[in-house]
Amino acid sequence: MPKTLRLGVVTAFPPGRNSLNEFGLHLVRHFSRLPEVAEVVAYVDETDAGAPDPQAKVAFRPCWRFNRLTNLIRIPREILRTRPDAVVINLQFATFGDRRLPGALGLLLPAVLRMLRVPTLLVLHNLADNVDMQDAGFARSALAARLMRLAGRLLTRGLLLADLVTLTIPRYVEFLQSSYGAKNAILAPHGSFEDVAVPSFTVPPGRRSIMAFGKWGTYKTVDMLVDAYSELLDRGYDDLRLVLAGADSPNSAGYMAAAATRYADVPHVEFPGYVAEADVPDLFTRAAVVAFPYTSTTGSSGVLHQAGEYGRAVVLPRIGDLVDIIEEEGFAGVYFAPGDTASLAGALAEVLDDPAKRESLGRRNFAAAAGVPMSEVVEWHLAHIERLLKRRSRR
Repeated sequence: MPKTLRLGVVTAFPPGRNSLNEFGLHLVRHFSRLPEVAEVVAYVDETDAGAPDPQAKVAFRPCWRFNRLTNLIRIPREILRTRPDAVVINLQFATFGDRRLPGALGLLLPAVLRMLRVPTLLVLHNLADNVDMQDAGFARSALAARLMRLAGRLLTRGLLLADLVTLTIPRYVEFLQSSYGAKNAILAPHGSFEDVAVPSFTVPPGRRSIMAFGKWGTYKTVDMLVDAYSELLDRGYDDLRLVLAGADSPNSAGYMAAAATRYADVPHVEFPGYVAEADVPDLFTRAAVVAFPYTSTTGSSGVLHQAGEYGRAVVLPRIGDLVDIIEEEGFAGVYFAPGDTASLAGALAEVLDDPAKRESLGRRNFAAAAGVPMSEVVEWHLAHIERLLKRRSRR
């Protein structure tokens, strides 16, 4: 095994806006900073947004496109051409497409790399078994959802052909072990994106911001949050504004433009659109509370981790994975009943009316997010990769 590694990373990457692009940015950045890594070869998505910004010790190889059938040929071909010592794949079930065939074919990448004897570590952010296919926009009927769930189980078995599969939620690891008999599924924390300094836990002067951030239109919709915000205005909260940041989900083109038109008459509602990485800190530090108006989830929440990094209080629906993260990773928030506008308004008011509670929640969330920075997570990943390479060298 070489003393320093050339490490491949397959991921969506900014300035492209595909899912997990921010996680991919920080994953590549932190791997490149490790002294044991001579170079990171980033196999990133081709987009119309331009090329990634240059980074030290990183060679970018744009070699796949969202919803292209050829991704399963192009990515392995580029990996064989550049020959990294091992490959990390940053993946969720819609990484390679929201259309069924290209999306499914992309998920066969770990199986193809296994056939090619390329050492592979998969960072898996969700499971098909835990996704509401209809709510997330992948199926239009209950029958289609059941068929997709069956297909998802078959694809999950293909994903488990990676040498190692890391997941950020303990329940996911336990599920793969019990339901699939997986012996290579292990837990890895999500990690905070940056080793951030202690933030200010106070609210900036001016209107207090209720902020929500994401890819909108499927299980993340703004309507209930706007209704809850309007209810607060009716109660006499006259110093608020609502910031609905982020772009459309790939499954819901045009959703945010339509929402901006629909709510044009609601006072002090802002739609800043896609938020570049450099503008994320300001987005969060200006928020008095971060809201999660979700009806379901598809895995670990990067937005929750970012809210923690910037010391923000959060209000969350009492559903599945978000509750798991809260309980298992040490985050805290005020819960509301999913789909219940009055409950959401009440949760927001509970944070807005109690500055001491808001600050306490922010401090606890910062402690949870800062407890395991991504710089430590990638060191853990690298240790497993080195162990894998040593085992292979003995064969």
